[in-house]
Formats: sequence, structure tokens, C-alpha cells
Amino acid sequence: MIWFFESLLLQTLPLSDASIKNDIATSISHIHQANHPLIKIVHHTAFVTSLEVELFAIRCSINQACNKEGISKIIVITDSIHVMKIIFNNSLHPYQSHSMAILSELHQFFNKSQDNSIEFWECPSRLK
Repeated sequence: MIWFFESLLLQTLPLSDASIKNDIATSISHIHQANHPLIKIVHHTAFVTSLEVELFAIRCSINQACNKEGISKIIVITDSIHVMKIIFNNSLHPYQSHSMAILSELHQFFNKSQDNSIEFWECPSRLK
């Protein structure tokens, strides 16, 4: 499970989760602002790995955050911190298209302001 939070000071909160069941992957993102739901996005695809699904969920969340005005801090909370390492791995790997898309979004995010930041927090699922 991947949960993603934008700056809480702006009270905008996107949440993403991804899962695979019967070879069908589902990624769901919800965006809330001032405790009211704004957007729900559901993506389905077939025959992908759990790693691809997690990367896709992170990619969608970061994309949503980077395209909202006034966001200066992104916090990605994940139970799969090894997925974060794949994003910043500059060697050749099969998930490079996701990595490049995420890095491109982050490049634009950091170019908006030198005060912008991103943090990755690990929270194992067993802690609920």
C-alpha cells in the first residue's frame, strides 16, 4: 500500500493505493481538500508486476501534486521503500519509463522553487 500526502498546511490530501488481484492491477487515487473529496481516479491494467503497480501509483500521486499550485512539500509514505530506490537508480532497469516520468515531474516541481522538497517515509503494512 502506498499513501501519499501533499502539504497538510494547504489541507490538500491525495491518497493512492495499488493492488493486484487475478492478474488485474488497480491503482486508486483520491484527492481531498479541506476534508472534502475532489477527485477519484481509478486505473486498471492487466499482466503487470506488483513493482510496476506501486511505481505507477507513486507516479500518479506525484503527478497530481506537481500539477497543483501552491504545493511546496510532498511526502510519500510507503510500505515498499525499495520502490523509491528504483526511481533514483540511474542504471538500466525494466522500470525505467516509470522512473523517468517521475523524475521529469520532480524536475519541474523543483524548478518552481528552490524551497520545494520531497520526503519518503517507510511505514510497514504490519503497523497498520
